[in-house]
Amino acid sequence: MPAKPRNIAEYLASLSKEKRAALQKLRKDIKVAAPKAEETISYNMPGFRLGGMLVWFAGYKNHIGFYPKPSALKAFSKELSIYKSSKGAVQFPLDKPLPVGLITKMVKLRVKENAEKV
Repeated sequence: MPAKPRNIAEYLASLSKEKRAALQKLRKDIKVAAPKAEETISYNMPGFRLGGMLVWFAGYKNHIGFYPKPSALKAFSKELSIYKSSKGAVQFPLDKPLPVGLITKMVKLRVKENAEKV
């Protein structure tokens, strides 16, 4: 992977086919949930911003890291309890389907939170 990817396409191009496919799916799901959000690279990870940062994501050896800020993880803690998580991140295993509905809800919450900041 390049030390500092310039855009999401460059980041994805550096990944294995399996990881790239999973992250492209996640990217598409985020775009559907937040169609006005802009793609960005922040902290060397793909992310989306709309009135500030919404979410980040990244590919790792055995999982996808999803970083929707602690408020979203707290709001959906029950649904996220089956995944490994921390205060600011959740890990979605590469060998399981992405929880699209849950991701959509977290992204929409983040859109709402950022809109309320303005």
